[in-house]
Amino acid sequence: MTESIWLWVGFNLFVLAMLALDLGVFHRKTHVVTFKESISWTVVWVAMAMLFNLGIAHFMGNDKGLEFFTGYVIEKSLSVDNVFVFALLFSYFAVPALYQHKVLFWGILGALVMRAVMIVLGAALITKFSWVIYIFGGFLILTGIKMIVKRDEEIHPERNPVVRWFKRLMPVTPDYRGDKFFVREDGVRKATPLFVALLLVEISDVIFAVDSIPAIFAVTKDPFIVYTSNVFAILGLRSLYFALAGVMDKFHYLKIGLGVVLTFVGVKMVLAHTAWKIDTHVSLGVIVLVLATSVVMSLLRPKAVATSAAPSGPAMRS
Repeated sequence: MTESIWLWVGFNLFVLAMLALDLGVFHRKTHVVTFKESISWTVVWVAMAMLFNLGIAHFMGNDKGLEFFTGYVIEKSLSVDNVFVFALLFSYFAVPALYQHKVLFWGILGALVMRAVMIVLGAALITKFSWVIYIFGGFLILTGIKMIVKRDEEIHPERNPVVRWFKRLMPVTPDYRGDKFFVREDGVRKATPLFVALLLVEISDVIFAVDSIPAIFAVTKDPFIVYTSNVFAILGLRSLYFALAGVMDKFHYLKIGLGVVLTFVGVKMVLAHTAWKIDTHVSLGVIVLVLATSVVMSLLRPKAVATSAAPSGPAMRS
């Protein structure tokens, strides 16, 4: 990493300060996040990312600025898939709207740490073993094709092996205990369904990071650009969830668009060291065009309304 260590320290101190401000001031009292509030925070996070982008372009050059912006767009678009999963998990565990922000706050804090580790490891691998980029590219192509073909594949939280292992390791209360993750009852320390939901949020983010982080490495090999674009997209994920959770079904072609984006980025990665290398400007144009087309097609061709709603379950299923 060629950047000054103080650049990394300063950026992470900024992130911690924003998270402390979020939890300690704006969300000090537990409350249901309204649509207006979520839109306001979404605008704030996007504006901060764009200001940071201008700073990158000014101090590190326009090419680095373009790399950051392209990486941010990729990560932001792929994070929409996280919103689908968050909505499903909260519905499955019947997480009260009052506590959803707390789950996402701690989930995203954990995600930032895990992604930092994955980015450092990924950068080290690509630097030492240049052929790793072809493995990343092939993986993205296969993942993109799978996302297109199996876009309606259901997720079953109760089948997750980590959840099964955890429930054998620690007893779980049958219902919620306010906004607590753990409680002590009858002399026994127990987890609550809220912590199980948090555990699955963390697991799902790791799975998504396996796709999104290599995708940004296709745009830039600079770990600072990869990390900061990732962080800004993740910081705005909570507000994006509360803004979009209720209307996600309207964008049913978006999953196909994300699959096409991943496949394209994988091809770009494979061609990185050839005469057919795809320019960053072209990549950004293709990504924006694909995502815009999928959104417009979703609005022009609405999805048929299901005849019956899926049955809702208890807070914690056995």
